[in-house]
Amino acid sequence: MFLKQSALITSILLFFLVSCGESPKKNNSTTQETTAKIDSVPKETIAEEVKSEEEAFILNEENAIDFFFNYAKDLKEDKVKLTTSMGSFTVQLYDNVPYHKANFIYLTRMGYFDNTQFHRIVKNFIIQGGNSDDKETPRKRRAIGRYLLPPDVNKGHKHHRGTISMPSSDRSNPHKLASPYEFFIVVTKPGSYHLDGSYTPFGKVINGMDVVDAISNVEVGDGDWPWKNVYILKAEVL
Repeated sequence: MFLKQSALITSILLFFLVSCGESPKKNNSTTQETTAKIDSVPKETIAEEVKSEEEAFILNEENAIDFFFNYAKDLKEDKVKLTTSMGSFTVQLYDNVPYHKANFIYLTRMGYFDNTQFHRIVKNFIIQGGNSDDKETPRKRRAIGRYLLPPDVNKGHKHHRGTISMPSSDRSNPHKLASPYEFFIVVTKPGSYHLDGSYTPFGKVINGMDVVDAISNVEVGDGDWPWKNVYILKAEVL
């Protein structure tokens, strides 16, 4: 009985101090009951709150160019490895296409591409990834922001086989502004040069082209969507 009364008195004093705007100081004699209440706050909740504060910045069409311009300044990495449900391959990104390179690395670091799919496969032409029929994908897009990237087609890069490039947005888009969340890889031999000048090549496959070819040969249905989903399990900057 004495212990219960002591714990009750301690709780009342603690409540009084907090109510007066004072922070209770560390006390090694704090009762187990009080410690249990503090420790009962789920660590996952604290992590989510911290993460939400870090991710409060939202990209939009007004701030995206300035953001990627500054992001690219200190960017030394130029390779991204994509591990898919059919194997892995690595792309090297071009330094002289800074906005598209920075965008791809930023989205990779944000975990956007993880668990997206190769949602459009046109045999002997391209495989296109970065979208999904999972509701988590549009949720990620809302959290990162809504923006487009300007084309950057005059840097001397062509749509050779193995080139990674960025498709245009589905929105009314006479200037071929790029959809930043998706990408396509050319599988045509020796290339698909009719795309030059309309889309922005921003890198090339340097390892695992056999995996890209395997993806390009899966069975597809209406809209060139594979019958069996081909997932990007993880994307990581090297």
